[in-house]
Amino acid sequence: MPEMPEVEALGRFLEERLAGRAVARVYPVSVAALKTFEPPVTALEGRTFDGVTRHGKFLALRADGLYLVMHLARAGWVRWSERLPAAPPRPGKGPLALRVRLSAPDGAGFDVTEAGTQKHLAVYVVADPQEAPGIARLGPDPLSEDFTREAFAGMLAGERRQIKGVLRDQSVLAGIGNAYSDEILHAARMSPFKLAATLSEDEVTRLYTAVGATLAEAVERARGLAPADLKEGKRSGLRVHGRTGETCPVCGDTIREVSFSDSALQYCPTCQTGGKPLADRRLSRLLK
Repeated sequence: MPEMPEVEALGRFLEERLAGRAVARVYPVSVAALKTFEPPVTALEGRTFDGVTRHGKFLALRADGLYLVMHLARAGWVRWSERLPAAPPRPGKGPLALRVRLSAPDGAGFDVTEAGTQKHLAVYVVADPQEAPGIARLGPDPLSEDFTREAFAGMLAGERRQIKGVLRDQSVLAGIGNAYSDEILHAARMSPFKLAATLSEDEVTRLYTAVGATLAEAVERARGLAPADLKEGKRSGLRVHGRTGETCPVCGDTIREVSFSDSALQYCPTCQTGGKPLADRRLSRLLK
C-alpha cells in the first residue's frame, strides 16, 4: 500500500512532468473508481496542469481551477508513459482505471491502475480538494509545522485504543499506514498494542520523535525515484514490516508477526515487548 512518503515522491514526480502541459483526452475506464460525476472527468480536457499537492495519502492534480484527486488505496498506482497507446483503452477486467493523455507533445500521459480483485481506488474531479470526503476528514500531516509534541500529546490523551490503530487512523494523523506504523513503533521501542492513553511523558516523546524521523527518512529515500522504483525503494528501507522470520537489525532477535483477517503486523520482541511474543488477537487478549 502506498503511504505518505511514496505518495509525496509520486506527487513530485508528476508535478515535474505535468506543469504547463494540457490535457488532450481523459479516458474513464473504470466507472466504479469515479466517485464524483459533476463536473464530469472529461471537464479536465483542454485544461493545463499547474500544480500537484498531497493531502495525507491523497494526490490532488490542479488544472485551471479543477482538481483531479486520487486515493490509490491498497493496490493502486500511477504509471507514467512518454508514449501511450494510440488506440483508446477498452473497459474490461484489467487493472486500468483511468488514462490521461497530454498534448504538446501528443502521446505522453499517465495511467491510474489498481491490481487485484478488491477495488478501492477513488478518483474525484472537484473545484476544491476539501470536497473529497476523505480529505475533509484528515488529521494533521505529521511532517507539518503544526504537528508539535504538545499537539501529539493532546491527540493521545484519553485515547483508549491501541497505539497501532491510533497511528493508522487518518482522522488522527494523515498518511501513516500499516507499514510505517510498524516502523515507527519499532523505532520508539513500543508494543503496537499498548493503549495510547497510558503512555508516559517519556513514551510520548519517544513516539513523537520516531514519527518525524521515520517519515522524514522515508521521504528522503524516495526522493528522485521513478514511480516504478518507489515500491522496492520503500521495502528496502523497512526494518521490521514485511520481514517476519528475519533478524532485527537493532538487536538480532527474530522478527515476529501477528496476523489479522486482512492484514498483518510485524515487530521485534526484544526491542518492543520486553522479549515476550505477542499473542494472536484471534485467540487471546493481546499483551499491552
